[in-house]
Amino acid sequence: MNKSLLKFVGAALAALLVAAPAMAQKKTLAVVVKGLDNPFFTVLGDGCALWNKENPSSEYTCLYTGPASSADEAGEVQIVEDLINKGVAGIAISPSNAPAMATMLKAKAPKMPIMTIDADLAAADRSLRKTYLGTNNYDMGVLMAKHLKQLNPKGGTVCMQLGNVAADNINARAAGFRDTIAGKKGVDRLKGDGGWTEIDGCPLFTNDQIDLANQQMSDVFTKNPKLNAFILVGGWAQFGPSAYAQVTDQVMAKLKSKDLIIIAGDTLPPQLDALKNGRSHAQIGQRPFEMGHRAPAVLIDLIGGKKVADPLYTGLDECVPTNLDKCPAK
Repeated sequence: MNKSLLKFVGAALAALLVAAPAMAQKKTLAVVVKGLDNPFFTVLGDGCALWNKENPSSEYTCLYTGPASSADEAGEVQIVEDLINKGVAGIAISPSNAPAMATMLKAKAPKMPIMTIDADLAAADRSLRKTYLGTNNYDMGVLMAKHLKQLNPKGGTVCMQLGNVAADNINARAAGFRDTIAGKKGVDRLKGDGGWTEIDGCPLFTNDQIDLANQQMSDVFTKNPKLNAFILVGGWAQFGPSAYAQVTDQVMAKLKSKDLIIIAGDTLPPQLDALKNGRSHAQIGQRPFEMGHRAPAVLIDLIGGKKVADPLYTGLDECVPTNLDKCPAK
């Protein structure tokens, strides 16, 4: 090996030795979601990944993580506790079980900034986090009700499909839907309010499981042939497009005649395909990519002691067959 090549190799090794400690010193900004099996959160994680790509020289790195299954509420709490113990720089959490997450945060009293993303803590526990970044979930429920009233002003029977029992964001959507249908606040169940009645056995709780969501829909359609509306407060069933197509095949004639209305949350590509194919009548979309992309910057502001607004809403999209060409999937 000649001298010039030796010098080049030596310089390269020296550069690597200098760079290695710098890379190792990157501080972690963790984004913890309810479950990695939910495609909604995959899009949110893509936003985190883009932030890393756009900020290669930052002293921070965005870590997207969560339990393998959205049904693992205890696993999510444990992941956040482990991150606190490791001393990461900041954490953005989408709590699946808001009370359980709050209990852990109270016990740990973390020193790093904590914020919520996509889903918030219960109102009584919000002092445990600095801000919330995501959807105005009550307003999301309001829009679902608005579209249902436009599509069927006469009223009828309805079933709502929710996620985890203790998920604050899902419960807020349900409240917004019921209050808007009823025309008054604090309605815990529709019993003829605004012309609408929730059927026995509903609301349904999917625990964020795609297969369970589709089975629940199928069972409801079979047992309630005169059902007038099915509201997917989240997009779970539609996240399994093949299964969802099979379920809605049962009721396609009713969907076409609008004797049965389906309104769903979220606007991921398979969901917009469902809307295009007449398997839903309206999709009320959140902006998960924006949530994941903005979260690192919000955490950095909090770390730096900057004043951050609370909440930070990311907006909603109303997708119907007539505006599909303009309705975003992210």
